[in-house]
Amino acid sequence: MSDTKKSKSKPASRQQVFTLMVQIGRKAGDGLPDGATGAALMCFASGVDEAEAVRETVALLKQADTAPLDVTGYGTLDERLAEGHEIEGEERALMQRALDENAVIVAQVTPFFDKD
Repeated sequence: MSDTKKSKSKPASRQQVFTLMVQIGRKAGDGLPDGATGAALMCFASGVDEAEAVRETVALLKQADTAPLDVTGYGTLDERLAEGHEIEGEERALMQRALDENAVIVAQVTPFFDKD
């Protein structure tokens, strides 16, 4: 009798890590310094595509009591290297961690302040 399982199965989705820059506004409990009007967060997020990485990042940031306003994608490690970006070892290690843990890593927070 033949095997009931299909010999051709859908290939497993390959997770990738995307570099995202997320601008956030102010929200009570967001943890930003007094006087800050918002911040830019550099994140490394895993996903099968950039859209999934963005969705997961925004959802996580909302759970963390922040107010995401805008997300800019800079691509995968290979895409960034092809564009001539210099990527140091620490940044590569954080990207690998995001991949290994299927996670969103906030690598840098830069608060914005109004200039008077």
